[in-house]
Amino acid sequence: MRALRFTHGEMTQAELADRIGVTRQTVIAIEKGRYSPSLDMAFQIARVFKVPLDDVFQYVDEEGDTA
Repeated sequence: MRALRFTHGEMTQAELADRIGVTRQTVIAIEKGRYSPSLDMAFQIARVFKVPLDDVFQYVDEEGDTA
């Protein structure tokens, strides 16, 4: 997500947070992998960047495999 912010006009965490209706701290936690967004929030983030959902997030199971 951090890379997408920079390739989209160097968007700040605060700008992304405003666009998806969360706090900057939530964006920080998502980027650091400490918080998994809801499906709705994940789609909102993908819409902001105009990319498919799986360009932003990928599911990794307990064995470390990407689905």
